[in-house]
Amino acid sequence: MGGVLLVVGLGNPGIEYQFTPHNAGFLAIDALADEYGATVSNRRCRSLTGRAQIAGREVILAKPETYMNLSGLAVAALVKEFHADPLKDLLVLYDELDLPLGTVRVKERGSPAGHNGARSLTGSLGTSDWARIRIGVGPAGGEDAFRRGKDYLLTPLRKADMSVLGDALERTVKAVEMVVARGVGAAMNEFNRREPNGLAE
Repeated sequence: MGGVLLVVGLGNPGIEYQFTPHNAGFLAIDALADEYGATVSNRRCRSLTGRAQIAGREVILAKPETYMNLSGLAVAALVKEFHADPLKDLLVLYDELDLPLGTVRVKERGSPAGHNGARSLTGSLGTSDWARIRIGVGPAGGEDAFRRGKDYLLTPLRKADMSVLGDALERTVKAVEMVVARGVGAAMNEFNRREPNGLAE
């Protein structure tokens, strides 16, 4: 990877959405900003942005303000603004309902798999070839919980669940660092192998 790297977290702007499962991507950007002393407050390309140096590379941290379902509009504008190649210069962080709460998974490319924000990106960029880190937010409770998916995703997390998510956000920061320093493949090998409880997936 060379040049500027765009690290984009997906979510919904507004205080009412701040600590909901669907805002795991925004919370991951906040965690990265805290880790690297960045301020994500500059309005650019319909996003809040900030700059950081991670593993010797200049990184733009971004939180689209277009709301989740139109995230692609902001990301496409950022890609154009920074002359970025989506496959080499873009890393997207977002929630994944199909993964258990607290799980972290790195992928080099792939289908949106039902995630509206990811679908918007693929549509706006014209490709699904962009790296992503999916942050598991799946609720306990089986099928009934999944049927209530939309309500669950937009409801603030309970304190205990926020603690689990907080641990996942720390691992997401480490995963971003590894992607920047050693590439997506190395991060996939490290973070997709096993969970903190020691159980391989």
